[in-house]
Amino acid sequence: MPARVVVLGGGVGGTLIANLLDKDLGHDVHVTVVDPTGMHDYQPGYLYVALGEAKGHWLTREERTLLRGGVDLAIERAIRVHPDAGTVQLERGGELSYDYLVIATGARLVPDAIPGLVEGSFEFYSLPGAERLSQELDRFKGGRVKVGVAGIPYKCPPAPVEFTFLVEEYLRKRGLRDKSEVELLSPLNRAFTIESASTLIAPIMEERGIGLTTFFNVEAVDPSAGVVESLEGEKQEYDLLVLVPPHKGQQVVIDSGLGDPGGWVPTDKHTLNVEGQERIFALGDATNLPISKSGSTAHFEAPVIASRIASLIHGTAPKENYGGRVMCFLETGNGQATSLRFDYEHPPVPPQPNRAWHMAKWLFNRMYWETVPQGRIPENAPFSKPKETAGSAH
Repeated sequence: MPARVVVLGGGVGGTLIANLLDKDLGHDVHVTVVDPTGMHDYQPGYLYVALGEAKGHWLTREERTLLRGGVDLAIERAIRVHPDAGTVQLERGGELSYDYLVIATGARLVPDAIPGLVEGSFEFYSLPGAERLSQELDRFKGGRVKVGVAGIPYKCPPAPVEFTFLVEEYLRKRGLRDKSEVELLSPLNRAFTIESASTLIAPIMEERGIGLTTFFNVEAVDPSAGVVESLEGEKQEYDLLVLVPPHKGQQVVIDSGLGDPGGWVPTDKHTLNVEGQERIFALGDATNLPISKSGSTAHFEAPVIASRIASLIHGTAPKENYGGRVMCFLETGNGQATSLRFDYEHPPVPPQPNRAWHMAKWLFNRMYWETVPQGRIPENAPFSKPKETAGSAH
């Protein structure tokens, strides 16, 4: 009888691991993906929707079209995991039994956690939010633009910095730059979470007249006054406020007792096992790992989990560990970008922004549907999975 694997979540991590398991194990495994909508969103594209450079329709596809034929899809909401019984309870009353479970439930936005945020700010971390922001930018005639983060951790750490650079360029192209101020409100002591990247981008921000306020942790927004206030007691006036909403883990993780207070799954940083659970794994945004919450992270984690499940099924020694591998792009505007490649042991050394990295990101955006969910990344691509030896920590 084939081993039953249930994957919760049909994002990049869940889709990729389901396809890898079906491809690599064939008749030895039966994989079911459980996803509440049955739709797969390419979330990095929301940034470009907000700036009027992309349309939302190319960012969403039916999950079924991305899965191999041997993978089942249950368009259901999982409401509870019962690890002792090896079952997943579904919202409409059914349940699925599993031998191995993969939690790829991602993160959710909780904008209501900040008073006034919904009414007083805009965001590009959801497709409706990006479309609403695009419309607001079309109407914008100049003024004080403040970009910030309303809670840590959050998905795609480069995105707020990218938006700041790109909106400054957007205003220049529209002839509104002289009528506008652009400022990044950072919750840290620098512009970006990674120090080497922050050191690279700080002079570019200064050169383009982009302001920076550090240690600004958003506490509340007053829409009527056009003011955002920090936990540190500082107030900033704005005409256009763009904030990354707070994030939490999914409710099913919390209700199943598998998460920490924020809903993030405590996960072994190398094996990707859920702590205390030999047959449950987690990846991507759902985990509490000290690494970026991004599709790239899930992309590098998925083969490790697939390999370890295969080892458990076949009774062999595990061959792979996850070493914290991440690769992502960071747009700096003016048709240029840089790249961030790092792992647990090696911080990134980002190259000077150039057109080549911008084009690489442009190409990746367009290759995504035919490559990443199915694991079809060319070996020579900058975002491909490196060849690793057993137990390596690249």
